[in-house]
Amino acid sequence: MTDQAPQKRLYIKTYGCQMNVYDSERMADVLRPLGYGVTDQPEGADLVVLNTCHIREKATEKVYSELGQIRRMKERKAEAGGQMTVAVAGCVAQAEGEEIMARQPAVDLVVGPQSYHRLPELIARAHRASGQRLAADFSADEKFDGLPAERHVAGVTAFLTVQEGCDKFCTFCVVPYTRGAEYSRPAQDILDEARRLADKGVREVTLLGQNVNAYAGGQGGGLAELVRRLADIGGLDRIRYTTSHPRDMDDDLIAAHGEIPQLMPYLHLPVQAGSDKVLKAMNRAHTAESYLRLVEKIRAARPDIAMSGDFIVGFPGESDKDFEATLELVRAVGFASAFSFKYSRRPGTPAAAMPLQVAEEAKEERLARLLDLLDEQQRAFNAACVGRTLPVLFEKPGRHAGQVVGRSPYLQAVHAEAPDGLIGQIVPVRIESAAKMSLAGVLAGHAAMEPA
Repeated sequence: MTDQAPQKRLYIKTYGCQMNVYDSERMADVLRPLGYGVTDQPEGADLVVLNTCHIREKATEKVYSELGQIRRMKERKAEAGGQMTVAVAGCVAQAEGEEIMARQPAVDLVVGPQSYHRLPELIARAHRASGQRLAADFSADEKFDGLPAERHVAGVTAFLTVQEGCDKFCTFCVVPYTRGAEYSRPAQDILDEARRLADKGVREVTLLGQNVNAYAGGQGGGLAELVRRLADIGGLDRIRYTTSHPRDMDDDLIAAHGEIPQLMPYLHLPVQAGSDKVLKAMNRAHTAESYLRLVEKIRAARPDIAMSGDFIVGFPGESDKDFEATLELVRAVGFASAFSFKYSRRPGTPAAAMPLQVAEEAKEERLARLLDLLDEQQRAFNAACVGRTLPVLFEKPGRHAGQVVGRSPYLQAVHAEAPDGLIGQIVPVRIESAAKMSLAGVLAGHAAMEPA
């Protein structure tokens, strides 16, 4: 007996972070039993979901611009005798739900990050044109309990949320207000989900959390213990995690990088700035020196680890000297990759009201200088891989016939001439060339792979 083809079309547009990608996948899982099949075009869809992010600059304006286009599509469908339901989900929904409903009548319902398991109920209420249209309360445990156990996965890698929320209250960040307090899923629930993913052919999982290394859902163990238990799952050959906070990088987790082969040698550990004055104003609770010592300990445990980071330039009160301290820290660490942004005000955050806001021209100039340095470091890291033989997990066909693309242990994209039959396998590849964003190589046959 075959499953009946979905009769309704679901379009989800995902903004922002990996956690939103995970949330969008789970929304599709929640709605699949109702007959919704995912489409990649909003025009003509029966349900449109914008899964929003409040971190990036001008996030709200982008959502309203998108909603203007969706409204016109909704009107066209209504003229043709159909119905389109429009939902705004995610962090913008959490922060500005009432305003969204007031400003854009085309929106039928607003769903915060902890309430999307209620989508079927809210859609039914919206179709009856009565009842609750706004669901933006915090209840992370209820959210995960309400999700279906089965997940639809389309590849050999998957995200797996283990922790949500934040208790750090960095003065520039809206996450504590949009995602709530730190919550760790029970370890057994995570392990069960990971086993189901492995049974579906997933070879690599990336554990997600706003402060993933603050995970405390195990029995007396933190993230390191969870990783150890995940490493025992057959078929699950690679484990990653993001995003981490320096305050929560404990000795057990550092040691795990040197002890667990499945834990990949790549660590995203945001520092944000190199000036202690700026770090204090950000409420980061670490100094430049403590961050550098932490990197030393991590590299002592895993010498080849690729370090990644986040940077904000032009934070209120940042002087030229403060910015030079950031460049000095970058030179001291040597990042394999990084994300950097100009500071932008987030309504309701302490930093938005701070004096000495930095001029836009200064932000632009500082960001350009920082990007030049980070690009140089990324190119140097990639170039250092040329001549090495690395284990590559092939994930999908490449752009060209006969080409496949995968990831190195250091999260670089790797292109190689190989048959599609190698997708889903970890294969030794001899790296022959490097660009800023990717590597290229040839199959190494039975050549010995490096241990990474």
